[in-house]
Amino acid sequence: MRAVLRRPDFRLLFAGLFFSMTAESMLVLALAIWAKDLTGSDGMAGTAILCVVLPVVFAPLFGVVVDRFRRRPFLIASLVGSAVMLTPLLAVDGREDLWIIFAVAICYGVSYILVSASLNGLIKEVIPADLLADANGALQTVRQGLRLVGPLLGAALYAATKGWGLAALGMAGFLIAALVITVLRVPEEKPERTEQRWLTEVGAGVRHLWASVPLRRALIGNVISILVFGFSETVFFAFVDQGLHRPPAFIGVLISVQGVGGLLGGLTSAWLIRRVGELSANAIGIALFLPLLLTSLTPNLGLAFATCLISGFGLPYLLVGLMTLMQRTTPAALMGRVSAAMDALISAPQTLAIGFGAVLVELVDFRLLLVGMSAVMAVSALYLWVARGLTPPSARPQPGQDELVGDGGPVREREGVV
Repeated sequence: MRAVLRRPDFRLLFAGLFFSMTAESMLVLALAIWAKDLTGSDGMAGTAILCVVLPVVFAPLFGVVVDRFRRRPFLIASLVGSAVMLTPLLAVDGREDLWIIFAVAICYGVSYILVSASLNGLIKEVIPADLLADANGALQTVRQGLRLVGPLLGAALYAATKGWGLAALGMAGFLIAALVITVLRVPEEKPERTEQRWLTEVGAGVRHLWASVPLRRALIGNVISILVFGFSETVFFAFVDQGLHRPPAFIGVLISVQGVGGLLGGLTSAWLIRRVGELSANAIGIALFLPLLLTSLTPNLGLAFATCLISGFGLPYLLVGLMTLMQRTTPAALMGRVSAAMDALISAPQTLAIGFGAVLVELVDFRLLLVGMSAVMAVSALYLWVARGLTPPSARPQPGQDELVGDGGPVREREGVV
């Protein structure tokens, strides 16, 4: 990770994204807590999160838009748009304004797709292929580290200001990120418009994901687990409420504990990927959630803290492995569409699962849902592990390798590097 952090271009991008990730770390959970507080319903809390992920159904359409613009200016515009879409939250005053929270959650879901797709393309422009895992690991380290304070800060701001402080700080984070990234200089050529039909362009990302055997395996394995893991968005509100007998905001404490593991997982994710490969890291990441699910069957605060810590390692292993594999095997011109298609094909099942979870948690004991989630995720981890030969371990970057780019100029990945 030190190699990529010695690059001036990545340090600047890293600094800007720190502010936007700080805003992101506060928003989703706080919106769910806000909905729960206004209505007293676990289902409404889950619905707020459902609204965030709902736009991913249309992600392939957004991916076409992203690929028609240079990555850096599009990322800046997306961050500014993310700040603007938070302003309606300043008008929320009671239960009758719940629709505003849901509307903002949907807009935030759109902005998240645009930011993610343009960022994945920009990272590929700035970082050489052999440092992609380090770059993704560094970003995940910050993202997971922010989970230590972000959810608590978001919950505290909501409690102190009833939401306006949350909106104001989120807007500031996105705007500062956009301002910092304007300083970054990346020699990008304007993408060429193709003569393909629009529907053909929309489907290009999906075709690439399916044609690449490792990406197809990763996609199927993750969809298997996400089909049920989406239940956790509402199940764990019920776990905190009915199992631990704590207020809804206490879920922010558990996520902060998970963030400690996520911080350590982010620091070690590039190391793990080099030694076992992306698919193996994916399988390990999913398997590390099983202790949390299984021990939640007998609610205990000490076990909840311990297993949240363990599961925290799993999230960066899963995400860094998946993002690195996608960036490494995708041509630069397709990055927006492939990133958006990956979001859609993984998050669409999650959207359905959150919707079903919001209903089931009101009808079924949360422990029964945890049993089913555990079984399916174990199958997913095994499915990815047996295919680990598709992404074998890679060599560690040679010492001094980044000295070749010490002037901060971007080094583009050569086509054909696998």
